[in-house]
Parts: sequence; C-alpha cells; structure tokens
Amino acid sequence: MVVLVGLNTDLSSIKAWWRTLGDDGFVALPPPTRSRYTQSDGHEDAAELFAARGIGPDASFAYWHWQSHAAFDRSGTLTGALYLHWGGDHATVAAGLGEGPDGYRIVNGGPRGAFQLDRVTAADADGLPDPQDEAGVRQLLDRLGTSRHHGSPAPLTGPEERWLHDRLSGPVEPDRVAGFAAALELRRALTPDETSRLLAAWQEEYAGRLSAWPGRWAVLNALLRQERDEAWDMAAALGPVAAETLAEHPSPQALATLRAMASAGHDSAVPAWFRTYRTLHEPDPYQAARTLSDQLTGAPREPARAAALLTALRTAVTNDWRAAHPGADRAAAQAFAALSTVRLTTDDRLPRPLRVAAAYAAYDHLTRVREEAARLTGPEAADALAAADRYEAARDDLLAGTGPDLTTHEGALGDLWHRYRTLSPADVHWLRDRLADPATGVQGIAFCLELLHAHGQATETDLRALLPRWKKELAKQYRTTYTEWRHPLVTLTCLAQDLAHPAAEELLSWWAKPKPLWKAPLRLLTHLGAPDETRAAELWDFVASGAHDTGHLMTWVLLRARLDGTHPLHVAERLIGERGIRPHVLHRVLIGVADPAQPLWHYAIDPRSHSWWRRAQEVGDDPRLSAEARAIGLKAADEHYVIRHPDQVRPPLTEGERGAARAWLAARTGEPADLPATG
Repeated sequence: MVVLVGLNTDLSSIKAWWRTLGDDGFVALPPPTRSRYTQSDGHEDAAELFAARGIGPDASFAYWHWQSHAAFDRSGTLTGALYLHWGGDHATVAAGLGEGPDGYRIVNGGPRGAFQLDRVTAADADGLPDPQDEAGVRQLLDRLGTSRHHGSPAPLTGPEERWLHDRLSGPVEPDRVAGFAAALELRRALTPDETSRLLAAWQEEYAGRLSAWPGRWAVLNALLRQERDEAWDMAAALGPVAAETLAEHPSPQALATLRAMASAGHDSAVPAWFRTYRTLHEPDPYQAARTLSDQLTGAPREPARAAALLTALRTAVTNDWRAAHPGADRAAAQAFAALSTVRLTTDDRLPRPLRVAAAYAAYDHLTRVREEAARLTGPEAADALAAADRYEAARDDLLAGTGPDLTTHEGALGDLWHRYRTLSPADVHWLRDRLADPATGVQGIAFCLELLHAHGQATETDLRALLPRWKKELAKQYRTTYTEWRHPLVTLTCLAQDLAHPAAEELLSWWAKPKPLWKAPLRLLTHLGAPDETRAAELWDFVASGAHDTGHLMTWVLLRARLDGTHPLHVAERLIGERGIRPHVLHRVLIGVADPAQPLWHYAIDPRSHSWWRRAQEVGDDPRLSAEARAIGLKAADEHYVIRHPDQVRPPLTEGERGAARAWLAARTGEPADLPATG
C-alpha cells in the first residue's frame, strides 16, 4: 500500500504525536514499514532497537505494524481504529500512551488486548452522529454491529432505527449504505421497498462482480425472508458465497441449489447443504452424512468434499453433545470433539470416504484421546481407549495413498508440515502422484515439490511431469512469504540444476530476464541448485547489502553448507555477531536450518507451529553449538506459543505436551521465564 500523505492528515497528526512519546521506561517504536507485518516482527524490532540504543530488555514499548497501518487510506485518512500493540508492563504502556493526540482518543484493550486509537466524534442526545461525519457513522455501525457472525445483536432504539431507515430513503449508493442495510437486516428490519432499491443499485453498480459488494448478505437474506423470486437468481449468481445464507432459510429450492454447488466442487457449500438436508429430511447426523456422501461419489475433488462433509458431521455431533452438557467448558468440548473424530474413523455407519477423512483428521488427536482416557474411570475410560486402539489398527489402511487437501488455505497446510519431517514410501508415492496430476494447482505443486526436493526424493520423472506446465502455470507470481515452501519455479529450477537436466539452462535464462518484475527477489534463491563459489559470492553480496530478505540468508547458509560439506547450523552459527547481518533474520535462519532435510522457509518464526517449536528445542539442546547459539534456540522456545499461548498452537497441544514443554524449558533456564504481557 502506497500512502500519499499531505499536510494535516490523520496519519501526519498521529505521527507527530507519536514522536513526542517515550521516556526511560517506555519506548514508542518508529512507525512501521512492510518488514514489520506481524506482532512477532514488532517484538523483534523492539529487541533490535533496545540493543542499538543500550536500552534494558525489560523496557515497555508500543508500536503498530503494517497490517494495522491499513487503517489509513492512501491519503492518510483514518478509516478505522488504529490498533496499537505493545510489550512489557501494561500499566507503563497505558501511561506512556496517555489520552492520545488532540482530536483522538485511545481505548485501552486491557492486559491481553491492544490499544485502539480513533477520532473523537460528536453525537446528539440519542447517541447518533451527524450523517456527514464519516468517522462518527463508522463508530455507530461498529457499536450496532453489521456482521451476523458476532452473535445476536441488541435491539435498536426507536431513534436508531429511524436514523438507519433515513439513510436508505434517498438515492442508493451501494458503497455508502452497505453498513446501514446490514445493521437493519440483522434485526430483520429491511422493508420490501428498501430491499428492491438496494437490489437494483447492487445489480447496476456491481454487474459481473456481485459477490464483491459488502452488503450482499443483507439483501439476499431480506429477499429470502420476504420469499421473493429474485432471491434464487441472486443466489445462483453469487455461487457458494450464498450457501450459508441459504441454509438459514431451508426449503426444497435451497436444498437443490446447495446440492448443485456441492456437486460442482464447491466444498464451502457442503456444510450448508448438510444442515439444510438435516432440517428438511434427516435429523440423524450420521444417516444424513451417509446419504450426502453417496450423492458426492464421483464429484470433482471428492476427497475434499468428503473432508468438508466430515467437518459438518463433527460440528453437528459436537453441538448435540454441547446441548446435552450445557455446563461443559471449552476444554471438555474440545476433548469430546477429538474423541468423536477418532470414533468416526471406525464407525460402520459411515462410508469409507468419510472414514478416510476422519482418519486423516484424527491423526493429531490420538495422543489427546489417550490422555483424556487416563483421566476417566469405568466404562468411559474403557470406551475411549478401545476407540483409540481401533483407530490405530485401521489407520494405515485408511490413510494409504492419501494426503491433505492441497487447495486449502496455506495456514492449514503449514499446521501439518511437521507430519512430513520424514517421508514414508506411501508419502513419496502420494506426493509424486500429485505432481503428475494436471489438476494439482500451483500451491499444491509448491507444497509437494518442496517436500520431495528437500528430502532428496525428487526425481527426473517429477521434473518431466512439471516442465510442460512451467511457462503457462508456474511462471506466475505466487506469494510464499508465510509458508514453509518456496515458489515452485524456484524449487523446480533447483531440481533441474541438481540433476544437470538440459531444462536448467532454459529456466535460468528465464530467471535472468528483467521482467516480470515480481521474480527479481526470487532469482538468487535458485542458486541453491548445483551451487558453486561464484553463486555463493553473488548471494552473499546481496545478503550483506542489507536489502530486504525473503529467504536469501537461509539460501546462502544452505548453499554454503553444501559446498563445505558441513551442517548448516555451523554455517549459521559463524554469522552470529557478523556486521551487516540482522540478528532477528539470523536467529530465524539458525532455527529454520536445524534439519537440512526439511528447512523451514517461513518468513519469520511461526509461533503457532509444531515444526518451529521442535527446531527451537533442538538448537537449544545441540551440544555441537556454542552457548550463544543455543541461547538463541532457548529464547525462541521461551517466546513460542507452546509456552506463552498454548491454546493457540495448531494442532492443539495435550496437557502432557504442555507440561513437557514447561519442564524442558525449566530444566534449561532454572524455571520458565516470567511471561511478559503483550497486546
């Protein structure tokens, strides 16, 4: 995002105030650049700043990162609350921030949340803003609620409802009125006339891209609620984004529409189809799942459809359990969901595709189920242990030739990266089959090729399978900033060079061309294939230049290790204290290369990841490393969510795993460090 800032903008005013903050115990970090994208990046920036200025590590600090910076538009106008994150002592940060700059206010999010900076706005006696006050209108809509996912909204007062209807009484501008329409329809209060005028404006303004309008749910819901024929044309035009709304209005026509979406390969429509079918035809969730599974046989991407249907079934079973146990807490519900997933694997009421999906989903839940069984007594304990035993007996057969849905979001694939630290023959076979499958997309190719190449299992057969696709499909921008795999064309080029394949020359020639511009930062990453001293020197010059690092230092460390015949940990260790090497990048690389057979390419240490936690432990425990290098591993482990926020680790940790992690850290530091609060 390029920000064009003139005088007296919100951004310039806030920056001017920000520069006045700070004292001996509180530091306001400089405003962000793109390199400070997450809270982890903010804490790394704070550590670097403290070291550079000689500030003690116990100082408190505040900052905002690039994602928060999206609160400003291109002109520097504040279009939403600016979230201010922090570290250290909450009271010190609150005192350091104060009340905010003139014309703005700071809302304290408490010891576990962020501070929010927003404009001060005026309201009348009914708490309503001037309609021309954009900030006041935004704050009102935030208070009233415009999302159906945030629980049941409070009723509107008479003045609030009249004010909202007044906003829809004149000419309709879709982008200005979406929030008003949503606030009303959340209370089922859009009138037929308002719905008709909103529909007409939506169709005209967003022709050809109907799903792009933020107000689409309000109008579609009103059309369905008012039993209007136009609802079905709009649902068909919107496609799977309409699925959840259709499920809220179950009818034979809604069911047919949802089935068509699911059969066409839209797995996001499957849960809505399942709920609608249960409402209309079959309350029993197991029988409903079997019936719908039979209807999906042969549908595009059938395994993904089965996984989506399994998720819907697990949700239904867990919700039924919650209804029968209203006093159960979240931990108990999670334990039940884990046990249910294990049970579903061998449930004869389900067809094999659903049991296969259950076996995959239960993979990381088995330890938790056995741990919970140890806490139970009598028949409950015996039942849980028997379910775990049945799962283990059936798992290998069910999982043979399977793998994750490669079209899911990259975070879900990253969550299971630790499963592939070693590859079984079945894993290798599945990964190769996916590379040979023309239906596998760019993300799937990147995932599978990275694993095969890193483990030394990629072959010329895999290369030949992908070469026909590289110019039309792989030679396109694909962001891998927060993934454990590289751009697939980088990995393919490395493989071609390692194999001394004739295609390497053509690939390298393409990388050497100046356009497209997106590839420029990635070109040097291809030097890891068939490395030599010339390439090592070119890559080092880039690393030492201080240019933005998107895997360059890690590539150099792995490259240097190959040339020297040594472990990459020792290469990284020698760079500690090296001038021009950013400490936080080196620390990430040191941990990321702990296992050269599966380096972790994530842009920063992923604090939720099992893979990063285990590598941090290994660095902290490696007797071959210096005390300074081991301290980097211990610090990363101490800051990992396994220690700080164990409920956010994915897949979830068992209590035994949490206890073992705390005991491991205590054995090396005396006791787990006090956990500084952050927001």
